[in-house]
Formats: sequence, structure tokens, C-alpha cells
Amino acid sequence: MQERPVPPMELSDPRYVFRDGDRALLIDRKGRKYLLRLDGSGEFHTHLGGVPHDDIIGLTEGSWVRTARGHNLLAVKPTMADFILNMPRIATVVYPKDLGAILVYGDIFPGARVVEAGTGSGALTMTLLRAVGETGSVVSYDTRADMIERASANVSDMLPAHPNLTMKQADVNEGIDEQGLDRIVLDLPEPWHVVPHASKSLVPGGILVSFLPTVLQIHELTQVLRQQQTFQMIETFEVLIRTWSVTGRSVRPAQRMVGHTGFITTARRCSPRSGGQSEAPSDERGDAVDGAGPSQVEAESQETPG
Repeated sequence: MQERPVPPMELSDPRYVFRDGDRALLIDRKGRKYLLRLDGSGEFHTHLGGVPHDDIIGLTEGSWVRTARGHNLLAVKPTMADFILNMPRIATVVYPKDLGAILVYGDIFPGARVVEAGTGSGALTMTLLRAVGETGSVVSYDTRADMIERASANVSDMLPAHPNLTMKQADVNEGIDEQGLDRIVLDLPEPWHVVPHASKSLVPGGILVSFLPTVLQIHELTQVLRQQQTFQMIETFEVLIRTWSVTGRSVRPAQRMVGHTGFITTARRCSPRSGGQSEAPSDERGDAVDGAGPSQVEAESQETPG
């Protein structure tokens, strides 16, 4: 059966063409990236030479532009990961590798009602907002006005229309105003203070997600989650990324990798155990376990019956 020909891409579609006011990402021969906002009267300057913005406006994404010194730069529109790593910030952002895991293991779905606490520079906020879609909603708590201001500017830069986002300057440790929440995502140094409030605000089966940098913090959080008695399937993991260098005759790991940035903990809102049991069941070594983590699930799926 002969395959149907693929129609040519409509190059006039604004999604693929650089326009005045768009964000552009320029990449040089060494892979260095430069994020800029296109302005018809502007000019981008680098050690490789300048490029008038007018030379980029009107081009299709993936085009090459030449600097005044004769160097070629690749011009593309930035992905959300590109934007997050290059956007203005006050606090350290959650890295894209962790954002992806939070979306999947936190099961952030279109239409979800989500509360986030610890707005920071807005990386997690914009990621959640795009995941819940137009039918969902995100409420973001932070105690600092400067954080909210910076995050609002960054979110508006990446997602200009976001009527389903509410930002609150409030302390989530003192309580969560919203009820019937599908997910609660915490990027806080002491998220265990929020656990009792999360237990009241989450729907049955709702998921709490926490991002923490240290082992002592995840230990404290897990202990409080168990003591609360209304959270089960408590899992903690980290995400490590190692890229590979593939050339003509060489295939090897890259010399640098994105290693530990933080631990992701997830827990499901459930009914209390019968008899008021607060401790998780123990495995054969006496260690408390709550549920199979990502690595355990994958390992079990690869076992061959003997």
C-alpha cells in the first residue's frame, strides 16, 4: 500500500515564523545559547559579531543567521526548558529533569485543580499551568512579594494568557484556603508543616508532591506523612541525567552531567488504616516501606518467572 504524501508545511503559519516581539534562541557553533526578545529596532551583540533583529524577524524557525563577523548562528524558538534555564531569577529554579518527573509521577492532568507553594521564580508554576490546561487551575502561594512579582513576569513572558493562575502572598504553613484539590505541589524547605492542611484539602486519592534538596528533609517529611495516617504510597526518588557524546568514531558519556538537584517525594491521600495504624508496613529487613518506587516497579517488570 502506497503511503499518502505529506503536505508541505504552511510556512506562513505564525507558529513557525519569527515575529516582532517573539522570543528567539540563538545557538553558536559551540552550543552556547542566547535568549533574546525580538525588536525591529534592536540588535544582538556577541563576541562573534552583531546580528540586527530585523535579520531574524520573518525567518522560519530553524533558520541560520550570519553575524557581522561572518559566524553562523542557529535561530529557533525556545522550548519551556530553554526558557526556564535562561530566564531571570531570584531563587534557584527547579530543573527541567525534575519538572518532567513531577508532572508524570505527580500525575498532573488537564483540568486538575492544583495548589503550589514556594512560587520562587516561576519555573514550576508555568510548568504546572501548561499541564493543567485551560480547564484546570493553579493557585501559587509565596510569602515574598518580590518572588511573586518575578514569577508573574516570567510566567507572562512564557505564557501570555493565563486567567486560570492565581498568586497569593500568604504563608501556606498557616493553612490552605482551597478545598477539593487534585494535587498539592510543595517546593518548600519545611513541607511537613503543610501536611495536616494538605490532608484536609486534597480529594480522596489526591497526590501531594514535594521537592527537597537533602536527605534529612525527606526523612522528616516522610515521618510526618506516616504520622498523619491519611497518606499512603509514600515514595521518594531523584532524577539524574547523563548525556552522551556521539561522533564519527567515538561514543562516550559526556564529561559533565546534571547530577543531584533534589529529591521528589509523592504521597496519596487515603483513608486511615484500620486500628489507627500510623506506621508503614515493614519489609523482611525491618525497614518501613510504603509502596514500590519507580525503580522497584521497573525492576519487577523485568523479572523472568523461574
